[in-house]
Amino acid sequence: MQNVEIAQLFEELADLLEIQGANVFRLRAYRNAARSLESMTASITDLVEQGQSLTELPGIGKDLAEKLVTIVQTGELPQLNELRSEVPAGVVQMLRIPGLGPKRVAQLFKELNLTTLEALKAAAEGGEISKLKGFGAKTTQMILEGLELIAQAGNRYYLADMQPSVEDIVKTLGALPCVEQVSAAGSFRRRKETVGDLDVLATSTDHAAVMDALAGHALVEKVLARGETKQRVRLRSGIELDLRVVPNESYGAAMQYFTGSKEHNIVIRRRAQERGLKVNEYRVFRDEQYVAGRTEEDVYAAVGLPFIPPELRENRGEIERAERGELPKLLELSDMQGDLHMHTTATDGTASIREMAEAAKARGLKYIAITDHSKRVTMANGLDADRLRAHWREIDKVRSQVSGIEILCGIECDILEDATMDLPDDVLAEADWVIAVLHYGLKQPREQINKRLMTAIQNPYVSVIGHPSGRIIGKRPGADISFDDILKAAFDHGVMMEINAHRSRLDLDEVHAAAAKDRGIPIVISTDAHSVHGFDEMQFGVFQARRAGLEAQDVANAQSFEQFKKRLRRGRA
Repeated sequence: MQNVEIAQLFEELADLLEIQGANVFRLRAYRNAARSLESMTASITDLVEQGQSLTELPGIGKDLAEKLVTIVQTGELPQLNELRSEVPAGVVQMLRIPGLGPKRVAQLFKELNLTTLEALKAAAEGGEISKLKGFGAKTTQMILEGLELIAQAGNRYYLADMQPSVEDIVKTLGALPCVEQVSAAGSFRRRKETVGDLDVLATSTDHAAVMDALAGHALVEKVLARGETKQRVRLRSGIELDLRVVPNESYGAAMQYFTGSKEHNIVIRRRAQERGLKVNEYRVFRDEQYVAGRTEEDVYAAVGLPFIPPELRENRGEIERAERGELPKLLELSDMQGDLHMHTTATDGTASIREMAEAAKARGLKYIAITDHSKRVTMANGLDADRLRAHWREIDKVRSQVSGIEILCGIECDILEDATMDLPDDVLAEADWVIAVLHYGLKQPREQINKRLMTAIQNPYVSVIGHPSGRIIGKRPGADISFDDILKAAFDHGVMMEINAHRSRLDLDEVHAAAAKDRGIPIVISTDAHSVHGFDEMQFGVFQARRAGLEAQDVANAQSFEQFKKRLRRGRA
């Protein structure tokens, strides 16, 4: 099992125990263990199989170590199975509603016997919930809004969470002697933020052997359907995966067809018809005669186009740009030279300044900015002016001790609900790099949200607007922002915009990142790393940038440090 899958089991266990009112310290142990597992690069499965002691891992005691061994060896956890039988699945689903924590869910379950989302909605609309102690009309409305958000999101999974599983399956199938080509397709290949299912294509001389290998894969829970060329399975994570085995001469056509998007493919088929051709998942043909299909390049060439990168295939102007020969040279992960948003033990990070700098250097980065929270974020031990200045002095010490990487003194400063900054200008003026963010009051009216963002943009010491909308994908909608006004102001005042690379944020989204590019606003892609492993999130920010059509020249921290410094509005003496 993948680390992320084991972590999900611990998170579910903690949720179920909290619904039942378990001890808070016990819950914290499971949640801390889940976070440790998600950030680990070493495979728990490998460690167990090698007989290594798991109690040496951070946050893992004897009891948790035993549970980890059980999970690896059996694929399940008896205690979790028991709790699942006691708490209906619909009750657990209620935890997906923003603001509705386990204690409230437990109250709804025990006092109103609500066991499904449908029953929850009916109780909210019928006024039953507002009568419960501690709820009221405001909470009832929050529940209804949360249910609508869940309905819109559907049963989707973060791209980043699915990537290890897809890569493992592709690697396993690719190692079979009978497999010649294998790759992921679908929305996963287009690098969408979330995916509803997965697609894998392969060419092989032995279809049955490929399907048998997938059916027997450790990540596969159940085979749902199987034919001569297609197999559908459900992974242990819950997502379903389609495997299609096609002939070599159809591989390119199948990749183009099953990568999508639907809207992009409609235009491709129309272009084919205009040329007297037809396109399907097997080939491009004229009067039943094979024209192309072995490679995607051949398929696009047949309809008069160059190869179009998968990330751009959304019918958002990529066809027209391809016709004009104006497709962008998309940003690559290897282009990234700096990371300008991260946290240390000074606030809610798990590593020291030096550890973060050394980890960034080991990943080939040339410069970073340490940007711990300002004081408004009390739950993260945010910094006031005195602590921040002392923190910067510590950064200066590390800067003199660590060679081969530049370290900027920064701050992630909250834009307060009353449209003022969380720290005074005389403090911000001393920073190398200031990220202004919205963390609280995201449901304020558009007028107030825009006023807050304008305050930050017009502040002479703000460098960039971080995760601008404040959204958490599938869990919390972003603030209501007039992006036209905000992007115009950002350009006028020389303020950059961030793509926060964290898998649950990816904010700016690709549409607004493309709009920022069109206005000439430099984009910064940063990880928001809270540990040394957090730097690995950079790839997902790059995926988002590629979907926006960004090139290296559009991204400020894809430039050398000398080039980047020229874009700064100020610097510390």
